[in-house]
Amino acid sequence: MSQHEGILLESGTNELEIVEFEMGQNRYGINVIKVKEIIMPTPITPIPHSHPAIEGIIQLRGDVLPVISMERVMGLPETIGKKEGKYIVAAFNKQQVVFHVHEVTQIHRVSWNQIEKPADLYSGDAAQVIGVIKRNDDMLLLLDFEKIVLEINPDSGIRVEEVKKLGKRERVDKRILVAEDSPLLRKLLNDTLTEAGYANIDFFENGKDALAYLESVIAGGKNVGDVIQLVITDIEMPQMDGHHFTRRIRENHQLAMLPVIIFSSLITDELKHKGISVGANDQVSKPEIAELVLKMDQHIL
Repeated sequence: MSQHEGILLESGTNELEIVEFEMGQNRYGINVIKVKEIIMPTPITPIPHSHPAIEGIIQLRGDVLPVISMERVMGLPETIGKKEGKYIVAAFNKQQVVFHVHEVTQIHRVSWNQIEKPADLYSGDAAQVIGVIKRNDDMLLLLDFEKIVLEINPDSGIRVEEVKKLGKRERVDKRILVAEDSPLLRKLLNDTLTEAGYANIDFFENGKDALAYLESVIAGGKNVGDVIQLVITDIEMPQMDGHHFTRRIRENHQLAMLPVIIFSSLITDELKHKGISVGANDQVSKPEIAELVLKMDQHIL
C-alpha cells in the first residue's frame, strides 16, 4: 500500500477505513486517513539519550522522521530486528512519525457505530485502546496513536501556556458543547478552555451522545441556541464520528444555526474539504488550542 487518496470515503457517512496490523498474536487498527504509506524498514540512525520507544530516525523523501517501536510501546518482547516487520508512515497533529510493527495485513471498511468503547475495567487515562471492533470470533483494537506520541513527546500536546498568552478573559455566560472521546483530551480541553474564560462546558464521549442531548433540548421545547452557543467536535469517535455529527446538526433545521468547530488531529489542507462538505464553520488542527480559542471568540462573542 502506498498513497491512499483513492479510497477516501465520502464525508459524513459515519464510516471509516482501518489499516489492520499485527503485533504478536493480536490485531490492531489505525485510521487509514492517518496513514501516508506503508514501507519496508530502511536503515535507522540511532539518537543518543532519546526516549526508550524511539528506535532512531530515518530519512524519507527529504524528511527526517522518528521511528517508534510498537513492541516497546506495548511492552512486548523484542522479537523483530530493525530490518524486519513493516513501517507505517503516519501523519497527524501536524507531524509525521513512523510506527514499526510486525506485519500489515489488510484494510477494513467499518461504521463507527460498530466500534465499541473499551470497558472501564481495561480503559481509563492510562489505556492505549480507544475502540474495539468485533469481527466474527476475533477482535480488532483501535489504538490511541495521539496519546502514544504525546507520552513520548509531551510538547506535542495541548498546552495551557498558549492560552495564558491571550491574557485574562471572561466568557462564563457562553455554554459550550464538546464531543471528544479521549479522557485525556477532555481534561486538557477543560483546563485550557477554562483558562480561556470558557468555564461552562458540557462534555460528551461521542457524537451520538452529544446529538441525543441536543435533540433532548429541542424535545423539551427550548430554543437550542439559548442553551448551547457553540459545538466543538473531534472527528474520530466510537458510535458517531465528528463529520457525521456535524452533518446531522446541519440537517436539523432547529439545530442548523449552531456554530460547529471541528478540532481534530486529522485537520490538514488535503482533508479540510471533508469538514467543509458537512457544514463545519471552522476546522482547527490539534494541538493548536490558542487558534481554537480565537475561532470560538469569532463565532460566539
